[in-house]
Order: sequence, then structure tokens, then C-alpha cells
Amino acid sequence: MTPSCRVLLLALLPVFAGCQSLSGGKPTAPTERLQGTVERVDGQLMLTTCRPQRQLELIDTGDTGLPDDVLALSAGQPLYADVRGHLSQGRLELTRVYRLQAEGPGCDDPDLPLTLLRASGHEPGWNVVVTKAGMLLNRLGDAPMAVPYLEEQLPDGQTSFSSEANTQRIDLWVAPQRCVDSASGAVTHLTAELRLDDQTLRGCAYYGGARSD
Repeated sequence: MTPSCRVLLLALLPVFAGCQSLSGGKPTAPTERLQGTVERVDGQLMLTTCRPQRQLELIDTGDTGLPDDVLALSAGQPLYADVRGHLSQGRLELTRVYRLQAEGPGCDDPDLPLTLLRASGHEPGWNVVVTKAGMLLNRLGDAPMAVPYLEEQLPDGQTSFSSEANTQRIDLWVAPQRCVDSASGAVTHLTAELRLDDQTLRGCAYYGGARSD
């Protein structure tokens, strides 16, 4: 190799290195969403998944606060959990806790795969179920109301589900923030605010199985 060719090759090395760094480093490992019962076994949090059943050790690498929530809510009994994380060799490294609760259908909930979002609150009692087909509003003392809706994602992480039907304006806002149900103590990953004309009701929410995030 002539001296001029060697100089040219050495000069191009930083360019090649820059291209390599721009192409991306190590790809992010995919996460998996799982449901099941959680209990503490020999000082470790163990998840027994719904179907098929298998036991996984839960590792709170995402600082989700799950160990403290289990301690506060369990009273020594298994809890239902809906979680997401990196699955590897019998362990699930948590990145998100959608829901942790002591009451409810748990693994026998047939509506979870069809639900995009579920929100609820108290005083007065209300709940909203959002699916691809529409939004269903239930309020204590009123007949259920099924309406079409428009979804809007906001830059600050909030999501809005709104509808103008049956001469009534409905706005449901959810935000990514830990929420504790005031009646049951259940923990979810979203706060909720329901606005009905001039009335504002607050509660908690979680994304269902029909939503990928």
C-alpha cells in the first residue's frame, strides 16, 4: 500500500466509526405483558401467571413500587397483578404495573382482551369502559350510556376520550400517574378525570388487553 493510500484510509476511519454509532447500539429487548397472582415467597415476589400457569420471580428494575404496594395491600393473601416487563430465565424484570388488586374477577375476567381502557371512581360511583366499538358510561342511579368517541393523545402523556352524544358532552382524561382506589385500595397506573357537562369526577384507570402500550 502506498503512503498516500494509507493516509486516506486512516482519515476515513472516524467516518466509518460515526456511521456505526448512528446505526444504533444494542437493540431494546421486547417486553411482555402478563397477568396472574402475586405473593411473597421466602422474601421474594413471585408471579403465578394465569394461563398457562408458570412461576416467575418479579424484579422491580423499573422502580414501580410493586414490593411496597404488595406489602400494603396483601394482608398475607395472594393479589391479582397485571404487569409488563422483560422476561428472562424464570424472572420478569418489571417496567410497568398496570394493576394490583385484592378484589375482582382476576384471571377469570373475560373482558380484558377486548378492553382498551377502564376507569372508575366513587362518590358518586361511576365507571367507563372504552373498546374499539365505543365508550360505555355507567353511573350510580342512571341507565348505562353507550356513545362513540374521539381519542386524542397529548404531548404531556395525557390521553383524552371525548364524545358529544345524547345532548351531553363527555370528556374522559387519563394521565400516567400511580393511582390508589379510595374504596378497595387497588393500585393502577393511570389517574382519571371524567367531565360531564359542568360536573368533574375523579378516579383511577388502566389500559386493557386490547391496547399495546
